[in-house]
Parts: sequence; structure tokens; C-alpha cells
Amino acid sequence: MTPLLRRSLLAFAALGVAFAGALAVLAGYVGGWAGIALGVPLSGVLVLAGDKLGPEFVPTLRTRAAGLAAQTRPWTAFLALYVLLKVPVPLWPDGFSLLGLLSTGALFISAFLYVQEKENAAKAVAMAVLAFAVGLGVEVLGSRSGVPFGQYSYSGAPAPTLLTVPLIVPLGWFAFTLAGTLLAGGRAWLAGVLLALWDVGLEPLMTAQRYWIWNDPASLWAGAPIQNFLGWWAVGTGIAWAFTRIAPELFRSQKTRSSFGLAYPIETFFLPGGLVLVGRYLEAGVTLVAMLAGLGLARFVRQQRRGQAVGGQRA
Repeated sequence: MTPLLRRSLLAFAALGVAFAGALAVLAGYVGGWAGIALGVPLSGVLVLAGDKLGPEFVPTLRTRAAGLAAQTRPWTAFLALYVLLKVPVPLWPDGFSLLGLLSTGALFISAFLYVQEKENAAKAVAMAVLAFAVGLGVEVLGSRSGVPFGQYSYSGAPAPTLLTVPLIVPLGWFAFTLAGTLLAGGRAWLAGVLLALWDVGLEPLMTAQRYWIWNDPASLWAGAPIQNFLGWWAVGTGIAWAFTRIAPELFRSQKTRSSFGLAYPIETFFLPGGLVLVGRYLEAGVTLVAMLAGLGLARFVRQQRRGQAVGGQRA
């Protein structure tokens, strides 16, 4: 197990303690606040130095915390804000739509700032506008014609909306397509797969919150037909392909430790958690397995490419 993986697993376990505490609070147990107070800060500590448990823990934590403070970039600050805005959801169920909009907005800004830092403002604008426009366009088309996702409606969707589409949706198309394309190392088809697997959890959660309503006769999962997931793959692949043409150098590096691609594994924790909160336990388990499988596939493909590159150099 790599140090990064060890830190990530321990941090997720600590977040699980906080999540369990939130569930306890919702059930009326005041002691659940202790789990929240312990789990949230502990997750931050473990993600920094969880691989050095023992005598080296405190010195490592101090060193890495100082380094993180010195190297924190604007995009990482908004990514952290995205995470923090998700924490109050279990304690304020009625604020789901507001917190969802604010957290997705923070993620959108984080994605924009990431591209701006790594490339330039012009490319950041081009990618954000492209993804937002395509995402909005396919949702307007899809909700009115059934193409490319199937028969669904945005009637009753919480405000704010744009052309009847909740604003959170096109914002998410930019942020998560960028994260998926980074994890995929610029492979558009694989980015599309990651987006389709993300939607496995998005469908039951967002329909439970009445963001959209399915009425497709060929329902497969949470009211959505197989056409929906193929549509997500196709649209995600198309946007990812465009991203790699606008900023090809952005996706050529195989390093994902300090990239915006971290948004996807973060969502792998929170999306199943959100499904648990609305009582969709089976869907939560399936979503967790699906997104972990996507992360595993992306890692495997990157390692294969890295191995081929090393083999070519040796030859």
C-alpha cells in the first residue's frame, strides 16, 4: 500500500466517524456531536501524516502542515471549501439545495482556477464556457425531446434554474468532466466512463431530491434507462475530447496527487454518503462499488501507459 493510499483510507475512515456522528444527531442522540467534532479535524490530520503513525507522526504533521500552508494554491482552497460545504448537509436536510449549489459553485471555481494556474485564463474560460454550454444544451434538449438521455423532466426542480435546468447541472458538467479527464490522463473515452459511473449515484440521489423526474418506459436504475448512461458517456467523452484539444499539455502528466482530479475520489465518499442519508442503502453500496471501480480502472490504465513508456525508453 502506497503512503498516499494509506493516508487517504485513514482520512476517509475519520470522515466516516463524522458521518456516523451526523446520523446519530439526526436520530436524536446528542452524543453524535462528539463524532463530528472528532472525525472532521482528524480526517485533515490523517490525510497529511497518516502514513507516519508512530514516533514520526507529530514531526511529519508539523512539516507537512507548514509545507501545505506555504504551497496552498487558490484552486485547492476552493476545493477545500467544496468539501466543507458538504459537511453540514446531514445536519440541515432542508438546506440540501442551497448547500449543493454553493458546494458545486466552489468546485466550479476550483476547476477554473486550476486550469488558469496550469495553463492560462483564456483556456480556462474556453473550457468552462464550452462545458457549461454543452451541458446546458444537452439537458435542455434531453428534457424536452428524450435525446440523448431518455424521457425525464425538470418540472419542480429547485431554483435557481436556467431554461428550466437547475444551475447546479451545467456547473457540474465542467467540474467533473475536468476531474475525470485528469484522472484518465487525457483519454476521452475513459473520462466518459468515469462520468457515467458517477451518474450511477447521481440518479437516485437527485431524483430523491426532486431535481429531475424520470418517466421513461425502459427504466433500468433509479428510473433512468440504459440510454441515459450511454448518453452520459457520449457527452462526457465529447467534452473531454474538446478539453484535450484546448489544453493538451494539461492532461499529459500522469501525476494525479496534486491535481484537480482529487475531486472525483472526494465525491466517491460523499455521494454514497448522501444516498445513505436519504435511505437509499442499496444504491449507496452500488455507487461506492461503481466509482471505486472507475478509480481502479483509471489507475490501471495510467500504470499500463507508464509501463509502456518505461519499456520504450529501455528499448
